[in-house]
Amino acid sequence: MTSTQQRAELQRRIWRIANDVRGAVDGWDFKQYVLGTLFYRFISENFASYIEGGDDSIHYAQLPDSVITPDIKDDAIKTKGYFIYPSQLFASVAGSANTNESLNTDLASIFAAIEASANGYPSEQDIKGLFADFDTTSNRLGNTVKDKNARLADVLKGVAELDFGDFDASHIDLFGDAYEYLISNYAANAGKSGGEFFTPQHVSRLIAQLAMHKQTSVNKIYDPACGSGSLLLQAKKHFDAHIIEDGFFGQEINHTTYNLARMNMFLHNINYDKFNIQLGNTLIDPHFGDDKPFDAIVSNPPYSVKWIGSDDPTLINDERFAPAGVLAPKSKADFAFVLHALSFLSSKGRAAIVCFPGIFYRGGAEQKIRQYLVDNNYVETVISLAPNLFYGTTIAVNILVLSKHKIDTTTQFIDASGLFKKETNNNVLLDTHIEQIMQVFDTKANVDHFAQSVPFEKVADNDYNLSVSSYVEAKDNREVVDIAQLNAKLKTTVTRVDQLRQEIDTIVAEIEGEELEV
Repeated sequence: MTSTQQRAELQRRIWRIANDVRGAVDGWDFKQYVLGTLFYRFISENFASYIEGGDDSIHYAQLPDSVITPDIKDDAIKTKGYFIYPSQLFASVAGSANTNESLNTDLASIFAAIEASANGYPSEQDIKGLFADFDTTSNRLGNTVKDKNARLADVLKGVAELDFGDFDASHIDLFGDAYEYLISNYAANAGKSGGEFFTPQHVSRLIAQLAMHKQTSVNKIYDPACGSGSLLLQAKKHFDAHIIEDGFFGQEINHTTYNLARMNMFLHNINYDKFNIQLGNTLIDPHFGDDKPFDAIVSNPPYSVKWIGSDDPTLINDERFAPAGVLAPKSKADFAFVLHALSFLSSKGRAAIVCFPGIFYRGGAEQKIRQYLVDNNYVETVISLAPNLFYGTTIAVNILVLSKHKIDTTTQFIDASGLFKKETNNNVLLDTHIEQIMQVFDTKANVDHFAQSVPFEKVADNDYNLSVSSYVEAKDNREVVDIAQLNAKLKTTVTRVDQLRQEIDTIVAEIEGEELEV
C-alpha cells in the first residue's frame, strides 16, 4: 500500500469511527472526544518513544510506575513539556477500557495528572487546560456512568485500532494528517461556525506561500486569529526546508478552539518551546507585543465582526491604530485586524490576510484606512478568489498582501475568481491554480483579464478603491457575433421564407381551384 493509499484508508476509517461511536450525539458536540483521544494516543506514543530512545530492549508501557525516579521525570518534563507514567499511557488504558468500571474518572485523573506534571516548568502554560474540553462526566456521553464508560471505551478502542505504524518521522506525519482531516470534516459539517476555526488546506497553502515568498528564513510566523492553527501549520508543511527560527505564534479568542490549536501543534511534532498559542481577544488584549516584529504573518480573521472601536477612546492612541488616524467601524472590525497585523510585521516580511471584499470599496473610516495603507506604500497585492472556497460562507473573499519593503509604488491586483475546481459542497484551489497566482505575484507582470500593477496615482484618483474589479477588466465570455455574416444569413433566410410563401400560395390556389370545379 502506498503512502497516499495508507493516508486515504486511515482517513476513511477515522471518520467512520467518529460517526459510529458518537451515536445520537451531534458530531460537532462530540468532536472533542475523538480529537482528544487521538491527541492522547499521540502524546503517549511520542513520550514512550522519547523514553525508550531507540533501544528495542526497553518497553516503557511494560515498566512499573515505581521505577520512575524524580530525576527521570524532571529531565523528561524539561524536554517534552509533560510527563506520562507507564500506567497512564493510552495503550495501557485502552487495553482494559471495556472492563474498567471507573474508566471515566480514571481518564479524568490521568488528564489532570498530565497537565499538572508541567506545573512550575516553562511548559506550564502550553500544557495547562489541554484536556479541558474532554469532559468525561458529560451527559453527552450518556445518562449513567455505565453508558459514559461504554461510549468512552468505544472511542478508545476505535482510535487504538488505527494503524499508524511505528512511531517514526513518517508516521508522526500520519497523526497530524489524521487530526487535520478530522478537523476539516467537522468544519465542513458545522455550517457557519466551521469557517471560524479552520481554513481549508488548499487556501492555507496559498496564504502561506504569499507570506513566505522568497524568504529563505524567517524569525517566526504569527497568526493573530489562529483558530485551530491550520494556517500556521501549513507554513510548516510547505517550508520544512526553510528555517522558522523562533517558532509559531498565535492568539485565539475561543477557548475550545484555542485548545485544538495547541493540540494541533503537538500532533505536528512542534515541541512546546517552539510554539506559543495564547487565549484572548487580539484587538483589545493583544499578546506578543514583546515578541514582535514577525517576518511572516498569516490570518483569516472573522469577517465583519463587531468590536468596541470608538466606544473605547484609548484605542485611537494605540500604536496599532493611531498611525491611520481613525478606528475601524464598530460594526466591522476587519481593518482593525489588518492594522494590528501591519503593526506586528517586520521590515523584511509580508502579511497575507483573508478579507471581506466590502472593506476595499466602502467609504467613511474604511476609506481613510485604505488611504493610509496606500499612501504609505504598504499594499503589495489584492487578490480576489472564487466563491465558496471556505466553510460556512459562499462569498468570494479577497487576500490582502501587506509589505514594508516594496521597491516601487504600484499596487498589484489579481483576479483569481475563475481559478477553482467545483466539488460536491465547496470549490477548491488546485496546485496548478496556486502556481498561476504565485507566478504572477512573483513577476508582477500585467496579464489581460488576470493581473494588473496599477500606479499609485490611479489608485489615489479612484478614491483609494482597492477592489480588484476596478482595475482588472473581466473577460467578456459572450459569443462574438460577426454582423456581416449574420446579415447574410438573415438575407438568405428571408429569401427562403419568401420562396416558401410563394410555394404555399400556389398550392393553396390549386386546392381552391379543384374545389370550385367539384
